Order: sequence, then structure tokens, then C-alpha cells
Amino acid sequence: MQSESINLAQSVVEQLSRHVSDVVICPGSRNSPLSLALLARKDIRVHVRLDERSAAFLALGMARVQKRHVAVVMTSGTAVANCLPAMVEAHYAHVPLAVVSADRPRRLQGTGASQTIDQVGIFGRYAETTEIREGADIPFLAEAFTGRNQVHINVELDDPLVGDELPGEPTSRTLRRAPVPRQVNHGEVEVDLSRNTLVVAGDEAWLVDGLEDVPTIAEPTAPAPYHPVHPLAARVFRRQQVSANDYVVDTKPEQVIVVGHPTLHRDVLALLKDPEIDLITLSRSADFTDPRGGSTRGTSVKVTGEPTSQWLKICSAASELAADAVRLTVADSAHGFTGLHAAAAVSDTLGTGDSLVLGASNPVRDASLVGLPYDGVDTYSPRGAAGIDGTVSQAVGVALAVQAAHPDEPRAPRTVALMGDVTFLHDVGGLFISPGDVHPEHLTIVVANDDGGGIFESLEIGAEPLRASFERVFGTPHGASISSLCEGYGVAHREVSTLAELLDALGGQSEGLSVIEARTTRATRRQMDEALRERVGW
Repeated sequence: MQSESINLAQSVVEQLSRHVSDVVICPGSRNSPLSLALLARKDIRVHVRLDERSAAFLALGMARVQKRHVAVVMTSGTAVANCLPAMVEAHYAHVPLAVVSADRPRRLQGTGASQTIDQVGIFGRYAETTEIREGADIPFLAEAFTGRNQVHINVELDDPLVGDELPGEPTSRTLRRAPVPRQVNHGEVEVDLSRNTLVVAGDEAWLVDGLEDVPTIAEPTAPAPYHPVHPLAARVFRRQQVSANDYVVDTKPEQVIVVGHPTLHRDVLALLKDPEIDLITLSRSADFTDPRGGSTRGTSVKVTGEPTSQWLKICSAASELAADAVRLTVADSAHGFTGLHAAAAVSDTLGTGDSLVLGASNPVRDASLVGLPYDGVDTYSPRGAAGIDGTVSQAVGVALAVQAAHPDEPRAPRTVALMGDVTFLHDVGGLFISPGDVHPEHLTIVVANDDGGGIFESLEIGAEPLRASFERVFGTPHGASISSLCEGYGVAHREVSTLAELLDALGGQSEGLSVIEARTTRATRRQMDEALRERVGW
């Protein structure tokens, strides 16, 4: 005899199977009916994690690849609240994500019942709650998945939670999942390409028909453009004119077209704020990256004219100057082995078909400086809210989703993740995968360990007059033993201290989940960034 809670859970999971292929379960009592119902289905891949925050970010990583909802299921109470950071990132990155929380009946609210909080509306504006109290509520679950990217399903389950036997395997089986919410179409914008035009492509960007021949500054998670322009060249484009060999040229673009959500480079964002430049913003979501407001908005373009040969030459020359500045700076041994060198090594060893996950701090910026994006490499980074939290778990999620998408290949495609030591330590629990769970078959995590917050070295707070207060709350040296942490989680670890050693480690054949710890320095980071700016001096 099955309990009413098991019967309700089976109905919920049957509907859930029509929308998701993967679910992450966290252990708990109140969600036990949902967990048992999920394990009984053969058309859902189940993953198990101990920590709800890591579990939610694991689901988010898988969802970035699948481009459809992945669900995370947990018990009542603060377990649900632990999913808020991942839900916030999903909201701003427009990635489908579902939290399915078990709850105690509403009659227990305010009675002092253990592990009972008000879970309805817990995610605020980031995810509306759909309440499931009985079988008649199940259609509301379907409406939530087909109508929203961020979904919170709150299932009230009463005692007794389970019966005296496991639920049997259901006869229904989902072969095709329901569609996810459609992208937003904001209409068409007319663009005259005979005007000096620059495209800035950020996260969520796509190859816009008609803009193929326009010089493009593309962030690592954007598609590789046909005419790439190095981001450091933005310093050149911010000037009205430059002179070279007694020849003066106009370098400031007349119009900039933003595609997606760029966030990385201050000089690039300054172009978007320049009132002398016409700004066009394109988006396929409800949000636009429009830092000064008042841009012309749309989703597609209708072009006339074409870029002039002079403008193409100017963009190419500025880009080459910037790229040469990076090469010369990396080659200067005075800077030592830095995070930028680690990014260069990762970049040099990527191949077609690889997937890359970049931490939200220095790594994604360094990857941009060394030349990403690359055609044939799928790159992911948490650029929605741009936080460092959950990066290890997202990398594992990306790797698992990629290998699941290639079940017939003898060797899973490679996933490489590059992150800093603070980012790694912030989510080190993401390394935990139980022996009975699916493990990444080919994931290498490169940790650029400069013993602290290297990104702050280049910011205003890193200036010499402020150094007396820098180390404790910004530099934050930790002295943590990454090798010991990896050993504790049963993860292979290798330490390198030079560019050559890192290239050798990345070039070797790796299996499963492994960590390469690159012992870098942040002592020269500020000077190195200043050298880059000086070499692009115009």
C-alpha cells in the first residue's frame, strides 16, 4: 500500500519527466517520496549531491549546455534557500533552471514545526512559486515549465511520507520533452554599414544575419566572429583620431551594435556610454545591455551599405597592435608566471570539440586577452550575475552534459575549466561525487593559484597608497593546500610552476576528473596590466 504522498510524488515526477532529462537529488526526509519516484523512472538521469547550493549549480551547468531545464530536488527548510545563488545567476543569464522543493503542509506554518519555513515566494522576483498540494494542481507544473525559464515547484507532502514498499517502475515513458519558453523577438533595426560600425558581442550573443562583415569585439562566451577585434583595441576606438607616420585617421566608430550581454572590459563599456556614438542593442531576452539608456533596440537587423575598406584596415591594425601587446607582455620574463600565462596555456591547448568553463574573475578576462573565443570551442562562464560561487559544480555539470550528448563516442569530449584559487576554494565541495553517481570522464580543472584575490591587484583598491589595508580583505592570502583537498575528495592533482610545465600537463592524456594547480604570482599583476596599456598607448 502506497502513501498519498508517494502517489502525489509519482504524479509530479511523471509530469516532470516531460520537461527534464536530468534531475539532481539532495538527501532529505520530506523529499523522500519525490526521490523514490524519480529513481523508479528510466527516462530521467538522476544525480545525487549532498549540498543544495552545489547541487543547484551542478544543475545550472548542465542546463547551460542542454539549453533546457534541469531540476534540483531537496527537502524543506533552509535546503531550499541554498538554491538562491544559482537561481539568481540563471535569471540574469537567462538559463532554464528548476527547483523542486518538498514542503510540509501549510497547516504547520507558524506552529514551530521542525524544518518548516515559508517556502512560497522564497526566490522573490527571480522565480515565481507554483504550489502543488494535490493531483489537481499538476497542470500548473506544466504551465510553469513551458512559460518560464526559472521555475520553483513547491510540493506539499504529508505524513506518512512512504509506504511499505518501493514504488514500481511506471509504464509511461517520455521520449520527447516539451518545448522551453520561446526567445523574445524585439523586431528589426535598420543599420547603415557604410558608417564606421563596431559590434560588441557578449554573453548570450549569437551570429546576427547581416553583421558578418562588421569588425567585432567578442567576449569568450560569444560566437567566434568573422572579423575579430582584440578588446584592448577599445582604447584606440575611444579616441576621435590617431596619427601614425604623419597620417591622421578617424578611429572613433560612428555606431556600436551590442549583441547579448557584454560585461568584461572597462574600455569597451566606455564606448557604449559615449554620447557621441550611436548605440544599437540587440537581445533575444527581455533584457538589454544599455548602460546609458536610450539605445535603438531590436533582435535582428536590416542592413544597407557595407564597411569601407579604410575602416576595416583601421580595425585590423588596432586589433593587431593590441594582440602584439599581449604577446610581448606574456613573453617578458620580468612578470613571472601569472594568471595571464595560465590562460595562454589553456588557450594554446584547446582543440575543436572541446568545451571550456571560465571563472568569473580574472580567468574570463585573461582568456579574452589571449584571443578567445575560438571557433569550434563551446565556452561557458557565469556572466549573468558574474559571481564566483558554484564554479566547480558548474564545470562538472557542463562536463556531464557534454558527455551525455555524445553517448556513442569511445572517449568523452574534453572539458577544461580555468578558475582562480579563491573561486576554487569557494566551491571546493563541488568536487564531491559519490561512487555510485555518474562521474565526468574527461574534465580538467586548472586552478591559477596566486594565493588570494588577484583581480583586486589591478583595481583601484590595489593602488600603492591603499596597500596597507589591501592584503587582509582584498588580497586574502589563504595558504590552503589544494593538493590535500583534492586527495580528500579522491581527485587526481598535479602542481606546476612554469608555463612549460602547464603546457606539458595540458597536453597529456587525462581521464576522469583531475585538477592542475598552476602556482602563479599576483605580485606583478598591476605592473603587467600597466605594461599592456602602455603598449596600446595611442
